[in-house]
Order: sequence, then C-alpha cells, then structure tokens
Amino acid sequence: MAPQYEPVESPDATTVFPYHDLEPPTTADVYRAREVVADRLPETPLVRSEWLSAELDAEVYLKREDTLPTGAFKVRGGVTLVADLNPAFREPGLIAASTGNHGGSVAYAAREFDLPATVCVPEDANPGKVRAMERFDAQVVRHGATFDDAREHAERLAAEDGYRYVHSANEPDLVAGVGTAGLEVVDALPDVDVVFCPVGGGSSAAGYCLTVGAVADAEVVGVQSAAAPAMYRAWAEGTLEPHDRMETVAEGLATSVPFALTTRLLRERLDDFRLVDDEAMLSAVRRLYEAEQVLMEVACAASVAALLEAGDEVAGRTVVLPVSGRNLEAEKLRSILDG
Repeated sequence: MAPQYEPVESPDATTVFPYHDLEPPTTADVYRAREVVADRLPETPLVRSEWLSAELDAEVYLKREDTLPTGAFKVRGGVTLVADLNPAFREPGLIAASTGNHGGSVAYAAREFDLPATVCVPEDANPGKVRAMERFDAQVVRHGATFDDAREHAERLAAEDGYRYVHSANEPDLVAGVGTAGLEVVDALPDVDVVFCPVGGGSSAAGYCLTVGAVADAEVVGVQSAAAPAMYRAWAEGTLEPHDRMETVAEGLATSVPFALTTRLLRERLDDFRLVDDEAMLSAVRRLYEAEQVLMEVACAASVAALLEAGDEVAGRTVVLPVSGRNLEAEKLRSILDG
C-alpha cells in the first residue's frame, strides 16, 4: 500500500511534503545527474545563430533543447528525478501540475521507468502539450483557470491519494538534471561569456548558474515577462510572497508564485535579472522564425528579446541562448507570424 504523506511547513506559497528536499543542488550534483541524462537522452546541438551574430556583432549560439524527445529542456530533470525515485511510489506513481512542458517531462520519465503519471493542467492548457502528455500515457486532469489553480489541485490529490508530487521547482534532482545542458555548453564552448536564460520557475537559470556560471565563469542573466514578474521580485527583494500580477501570454512563464529552492539559488548566483514586454517576446518568436526557421515558444523568446534589447552591450562577446522549448500551439504561431 502506498505511503500517505501530509504536507509540511513550506517557505513559499506552494505545498511541500516530507520527501521534498529544499537544499539546492551543487555543481557536483549536476555532474552526477549527467550520467543518468546521458543514458536516457541525446545531447542537444549548440548552433551558431547567423542572424543574431550579425545583428549584434557578437558570437551568438542557440542551445537547441527543442530537439529533445518532449521538445523542451525539462525532460532532463524528469528522468533524473525518477531514476532515483523511492520504490514506495512505484504503485501510486507521480503527480504534477503544469502548463505543459513540466507535465510532458514527468509523463515521459514515468513512461521510461514504467510508472503511472497524472498531470493537472489549467482548463485552457495548450492542446498540443496536452496531447503529448497523453501520448506518453499520462492521465491529464483539467482544473481551474491558471497554473496555480491546477497546482493546488495536484497538491490536494497528492495528499489524499499518496502520489509522489513532482514539484515544478522545489526538487534538487530536477534542477540538477536540467543543469546538464550547461555542462554540454561548457564542453562545446568553454569560452562562453554570457547566457541569457528565460525564467518561469527558475530551474533552467539555476542550472546554468551551477554550470556555465560556476565552471566557465560566465555571466548568467535571467529574463522574465514584465507581465508575470513573481520570480524577478523574489530575486530582487528576497520575498517569497505571491505576486498580484500574472497576465503574460507565455504559458511557460505564467506563475504568480516564486519557488523557494530556485529563488535561493538565483539570489546567490544569478548575475542579472531583466524584464521584457510580451510584445517583445512575440516579436522575437517571429523574427527568429523568419530569419533562421527556428521555432521557439513565447516563454523561450524572452531571452532573445532581452538580448536584442542589450544591443551594444554584447558586441564582441560570446553569447548562448537556450531554445528551451518548441511546443508552440499552431494557432498561436499563425497569429504571431501574421502580426
């Protein structure tokens, strides 16, 4: 019979259980995670962007995480976490809340390790991402209008039914896993100067801080939508209080609640944090697609928007941008290209 866990006191406005470790991972943990990731997933390409390099008089490279089986970076964390899962959770399986890519990661990892998975999503979740979760054999539960509504529902089900709740950020194994992308960058491009990284829950930026920041001494710049600045405020002010603004069109950045583990890592290690308008992100999606036929989600385009706004600041430097996901709804893509 599955163990039952009651929530414990949480430093942020999300629910955590006794099995959640809020101690941030180290660079050594990322190296250990690499063994798991390398066994389960292909290494992703690091490709020079001819358009952005010419536009900014810099050496700009795209880390193509969109080439992973789920089309997004988060699957690195999913397989790392599930590889070390407590056997007591094999029968009830996993539960997560997601606007799409975290759910896809959990669903994929569960299938790889022959576990059941349930993913709670908002009512209007990206249909393509939902179909992908279902193709990976996850049960998808629609609940509420926002990610935080779906998250709270997943947390209740975890407490009631004994699922292993896979938090979207308060998971050291998850952060260590997504950090393996940074080790691949260091191997391929040891002289990288700066990484511009989108921030939703902060796991990707935290992973780059532990790798290109710690190993290559590169700057890591986080970027978030000005219409959903919860993690930015947490980083700038040291607060874990929810933000009252969450209006972004980028579902991957659409949370009003900052997360304790990733906030701690970013406050300790992130070099800079910037906000960009949604319109700038939409323009970045369109411009990169037109210039180089690279498809990225709106959330992912936050880093491109920030880089373009940086202008002369990056001239002569070597810059890396993670293409963190390709799962853009067809109707939204047509709207962006027509805009």
